[in-house]
Amino acid sequence: MALLMSNPPLRFASLALVLGLSSGAAAAEQVQVNYGLTLAGLPIGTATLGGQFTRETYKVDVRAKMTGLAGLLTSGRGAGSSTGSTAGGKVVPASYALTSGGGNGTYTVRMALSAGNVAGVEITPPIDPAGDRVPVLDIHKRNVVDPVSALIMPVAGSGNMLDPSSCNRTIPVFDGAGRFDVSLSYSSKQDVDVPGYKGPVLVCQARYTPIAGHRTGRKSTQFMAENKDMEAWLAPIEGARVLVPVKISVKTMIGTTIIDATKVNVAGRVETGAAEPVKASAQ
Repeated sequence: MALLMSNPPLRFASLALVLGLSSGAAAAEQVQVNYGLTLAGLPIGTATLGGQFTRETYKVDVRAKMTGLAGLLTSGRGAGSSTGSTAGGKVVPASYALTSGGGNGTYTVRMALSAGNVAGVEITPPIDPAGDRVPVLDIHKRNVVDPVSALIMPVAGSGNMLDPSSCNRTIPVFDGAGRFDVSLSYSSKQDVDVPGYKGPVLVCQARYTPIAGHRTGRKSTQFMAENKDMEAWLAPIEGARVLVPVKISVKTMIGTTIIDATKVNVAGRVETGAAEPVKASAQ
């Protein structure tokens, strides 16, 4: 799944590498979700989302690798993480990093954020210049969420986490190279039966809107901007009051990609301590 991050269809489901957030010791709810990945009905890989959540902070680690024929063709795998805090039903990231690799080498991103604004970012190798690439300006780096933080959705208050209004939000994503919106709206409620979780989930329809950093000449960009066949199925983690995806479905130009949970584990509450904050050079 991390391998697919560079493709606009799946940026909102992108994956990340571990970095620390400075904080005092606190009790956190520990969650792990295992996923299978398919494209046009064929298995192409596996992924794992692991997180520690309190009512105020989060740390999310995600790993993915291509398997089967896809693995033979790409040797693709990726790992990364995001850390930050939550407030008012929103995530406020502090750090984000990604490492993904395949037949074309390794791609890495390190990003530090403060109060929702990008403080510094490093990308290796640098993004290739292109005449049709929409410039990324300073304004595009303000009030943003990294792609991994976008995978978790806090729910403010103490009401029903699966109220349809929990879907309705626009997530302003910046992945270090591009700025885009992911707009979610309520579609339905469904029941799922996955090892570790049996119960209702919210089904949110998703739309992708490119803002900056994308290439206007690419057909995939236009396809995704017009794509109405994208969904996220969200399950509640009650103690931390966050929703996490148990299924993501995205229609692409070569078939529908589905990221589907195969196991959910909520380990209860663990003690977490302080960690060193990530630093990245200002750009």
